[in-house]
Order: sequence, then C-alpha cells, then structure tokens
Amino acid sequence: MDYEQYLEKVSLAKKYVKAYYVDDKPLASDEEYDKLLRELKDFESKNESLISKDSPTQYIGSVIQSEFKKIRHLKKMWSMEDVFDEEELRAWAKRARCEKGFFVEAKFDGASLNLLYEDGKLISGATRGDGEVGEDISLNVLEIDNIPKTIAYKGKIEIRGEVLILKDDFEALNESRAKEAQSLFANPRNAASGSLRQLDTSITRARKLKFYPWGVGEHSLNFKKHSEIMDFIRALGFLKDDFIRLCENLDEVLKAYKELLALRDKKPMMMDGMVVRIDDLALCESLGYTVKFPRFMAAFKFPALEKSTKLLGVNLQVGRSGLVTPVAVLEPVELDGVRVSSASLHNFDEIARLDIRINDYVAVIRSGDVIPKITNVYKDRREGKELLISRPRLCPVCESELLDEGILIRCQNLNCEARLVNSIIYFVSKRCMNIDGLGESIVELLYKHKKISSIESIYSLKYSDFENLEGFKDKKINNLLSSIEASKDNELFKFISALGIEHIGEVAAKKIASCFSFEWLDKKKEDFEKLEGFGEQMALSLEDFLAINKERILHFYSILRLKNTQQESKTSIFTGKVVVITGSLSKPRDEFKALLESMGAKVSSSISAKTDFLLCGKDAGSKLEKAKALGIKILSEEEFNSLLV
Repeated sequence: MDYEQYLEKVSLAKKYVKAYYVDDKPLASDEEYDKLLRELKDFESKNESLISKDSPTQYIGSVIQSEFKKIRHLKKMWSMEDVFDEEELRAWAKRARCEKGFFVEAKFDGASLNLLYEDGKLISGATRGDGEVGEDISLNVLEIDNIPKTIAYKGKIEIRGEVLILKDDFEALNESRAKEAQSLFANPRNAASGSLRQLDTSITRARKLKFYPWGVGEHSLNFKKHSEIMDFIRALGFLKDDFIRLCENLDEVLKAYKELLALRDKKPMMMDGMVVRIDDLALCESLGYTVKFPRFMAAFKFPALEKSTKLLGVNLQVGRSGLVTPVAVLEPVELDGVRVSSASLHNFDEIARLDIRINDYVAVIRSGDVIPKITNVYKDRREGKELLISRPRLCPVCESELLDEGILIRCQNLNCEARLVNSIIYFVSKRCMNIDGLGESIVELLYKHKKISSIESIYSLKYSDFENLEGFKDKKINNLLSSIEASKDNELFKFISALGIEHIGEVAAKKIASCFSFEWLDKKKEDFEKLEGFGEQMALSLEDFLAINKERILHFYSILRLKNTQQESKTSIFTGKVVVITGSLSKPRDEFKALLESMGAKVSSSISAKTDFLLCGKDAGSKLEKAKALGIKILSEEEFNSLLV
C-alpha cells in the first residue's frame, strides 16, 4: 500500500465509522471494517511519520452528535485490540508478558454504555462517544428496566457494559417497522444504538433493551482481580450472562473460545467474539495503555459466516497502479444481511491454488474485504461443465501487453484510461514533480472537461483552459500555471520516481539517476540488476516499462528542463550508518532525511539491532523506548547539529 492508497483507506474507514456509530446504518460488515483497520495499522506501524491524525486508529468511538448534550467520562472508555486466531492471541499475550490467569466472557454485539452512580443513585448514562466525552442519554437509560436505579453501594462508581436487543426482539421490531413502512434496522447492534439515541424516550421504553455490565471506570473498590469486581457488580442487581470463565492458561482460553463459538447460533443475543483480559489488576495497571487500547485485554473475534453459491464468470479490473485484479461474478446470495453478487479472487496464483473454475460451486465469506472473497471450492460437485480460467496477456482496457510477475499482473501503459487519472495525480504530487495547487480534485476536473488527456498534456495547459471552470479566478490560474512551469526545472530522480514504475520509488530512482544519469532509458535488465539493492523483479519491471514508454520519456526530455545533481555523498560520522528519525523536530523530517543521506547515511523507518543512531525530537514514542532497550545511540537535535560542524 502506498501513501495515497493509505489516505483513501483512512477516508473509507472514517465513512464506515460515521455510518456505524453515528447514523446507525452500517456500510460494511464488522469483518470488513476489522480488515480495513488492520491494513491501516500495518501501514502505520511501518510508516509512523505518515500517520494521518484522521485515522480511526488514532481515536476511540464516534463523533459527538448535536441532539444530546455532551458528558465527560470520569475515566476514559477504551476500545479493544482485535485478534483473529491462535497465533495472534499468543502474540498479544506475549506483548502483555502474561501466559496465565485470564478472565473471559462473550463479546456482545451491542452499544457501549457508561453509568455513573453516586451515593447509591443512578446519576447519568452516556454513550462511549470518543472515549473521553459521550452523549448524555440519561433520560433514555431510565427507561431500561434491567438497569438498577439504585444500588447497595454508596461510593462514586462508573459501571460500564453493553446495551443490546435479543435476536427474537430484533426480528419482532423489524416486522413491526415493515408493517408501518419504516426502514428496517440492518442488525441488532444498530437497533440497540439507535434505540439509545432517541429524543423520544417512549421509543426507548418500547425497544426491550438489555444491559450487561463488563467493567468499571471511576471507582474506589478494593479488589485484586477483575473477576472479583464483576462478581460484586453483578451482585448489585445487574444481569449476568451464563458464559463467564476463569482460564488458567492460553490453552484453556482457546478451549473456551471453541465452546463459545459452538454456542453462537444458540445464544439469544448476537455475539462477534470473546473478550480475553488479564484478571490480575496490579498487572493490568503496570501494563497500561496504548493510544487506543488497554494492553491487558483483547477481543478474540469470531470468523465470518460463509455461504455457498456458483461462480458464473470472472471480470478483470485495472487499478490505478495498473494492477489487474480478477473479480468473481457470483450467482447472487444473501450473506450476513447483504446481497452478494461478486467476490475478490485476489490474483491468478490464488485462482490456481484454489483450482477454481467457472461454473464451480464455491464458499464465499464476508471477512474484511471491500467485496467478499471465495475461500473454498466444492470440487466434488463438478459436473464436467466447468471452464478453466486463463491468465490474461493483454490489458482488458487498452489491450497493451501485460507485465506478468507471477503473483501480480500489471498494465504498464501510462496511457491506459483505467490508470491515467491516478497516474497524473501521482506525477504532480509533492514527492514527485511537486506541482503546487494541482491536487486530486483539480486533476479530475481537468480530465472530465477534456483539458488534459495524458501526463504530458499538463505542460500544454493555457490560461483559456481554466477560464470557464468553476472556482478559477485570475490569481489562482496564474499561480497554477507558474507552478507547472516551475516544475520543469526538476531533478531527474524525481521525474523517474514520478513515472510510477512498479517497484521503483524515490530511493531506487536516486540510484538510477546517480549511476546512469539521462542514459538510464537505454539500459537493459542486466544493467539494472547490477545496482546495489536491485533485484530481478525491479530490473524486469524497469525493462518492461521502458519497452512500452521509451519514446514518451524522450518526449518528456524535450518538454522538461531536468537536471541531475546526484553526487557522491561526502564522508562523515554518518557514512554507512543506519539512522532512524522520530519525534517533532524544528524542520520537516524530509529535510533531515535528505541531509543525512547526503552524508552517506541510510535512513530507516523502524528501529532494529542494526540501527546506529536515533535522531530524537520532542514527544517521541515507542521508537525511543525500543532504542533505549537496544542500547542505540540517541541524538537530540542539538547534539545532531553539533556533529555537523
């Protein structure tokens, strides 16, 4: 995933969060959202400097709505880390430095609620909100019969749990709404959330909501184990589910998980997994929290539900990077409340691995992809009418020859309409040709109005091309034309990087410019393979790209005023050293990176035993802790500057 794809996924995740938590009308299954979050976390763990503040991984819960006044929780309401299999569970336990003493219970698919009691009386009820501030829904909470209005405990305490609707009550609710020509709730979780957030309390009263506690916030209880706290809370008059286990070790946790999974259809309420937490409160306190999660608990999620259907055909989609992806056309099937007619086949190696054929009966699962995926092929149901799926040789859009790398198949033609607009957006971006003001929306507008038809057509734009477009005044037009003209005076390596050649980023482009200069387009696969850090795939990608686009590159040479100032790095204390940058510094991180590289350093994004220096600014996080643990030399900005003299 590149940075642009990451930002697109952040935007998609924000849309899912709003639909799920605010509108109570989900746009994706839980599994889809879980997978999307995991993709974001994976990118962010490898690119900490690029993490978007808008990423749902950086905050908890939802946006606060204007219909209810805000109420601040006395103690923060945290989300939970998700684990999906035994390997991830054991990895979580290893990070938590705990292999025994676990409290487990069902993870209900409802809406989180925080109740505040003082002097034995229910004072307020609030949604999770953003984890620190929720919506004050106290009047609606009073309408839920199984929430005690008074308790036999005089201290101040926040009791937290899940509000839900039982399956049978949910079906009855939707039947009633259907008779009244009202829109139906997508699932019990959204019905529960919507019922809590009603301005008319009589609606809440009629919804048969249930509240099951799972923890506490502010309190002054003197217990040593979480299980003891929960026994005390439930003894105050709260509902208690019949599936609660104390597990001595992880093997017992896995046994409990299988036991609960077998009860999935039999339980009266919806569950999406099992909560696993360390029972020892002192250990929990010592472990603390990440930005979003307690380190002492996790949600062990259930697998998605599967359905069987028939594969009717395969369509080919060309992505913005030229990646050709096979998409299964399915006989429509209802899956987890959604009508599914297509599914991801990922790539042609996956097709071969599954030995999947047109007219096969297959298992399809909604397990986190934007579209569902096929997980199994029922080969024993074949009737002899099944057809093999062949690997494509030509692009389905532009019909140019495809680059077949085995797992991945790509269209290398920059003029391919399927990838053209996104190729232009990448070309003009800050990290490439840096045409200030020519952002994504303007590129799309210009292409829509046929003002540009290729990357090089950017440099043919005139004042008159913008005059009749909405939002363009004299100053804006002139500034944009000036930026386009200024971009002609650019570094060769930025131009090479801007072409979007598969496997060739900024570092590789610098190496190409440094070693081959403007003659790089005359080189062959064996020449590129001799470059340090270049493998066969990179070399093959370059050769194939040049075979298709060499004449266009020569045309670019005639338009642009490219220069190649790549020079041998001067010898310094950083020559040959691996440096990682973290924290807030006085200048943009890219400037420090460029300076270090000019002195012969290799700048890495992650700390390891091979790291020589950590350049550390303010508000440093986990990288600083890891560097200390590994005994790596840590430099403040002042110490770094002193070494430059």
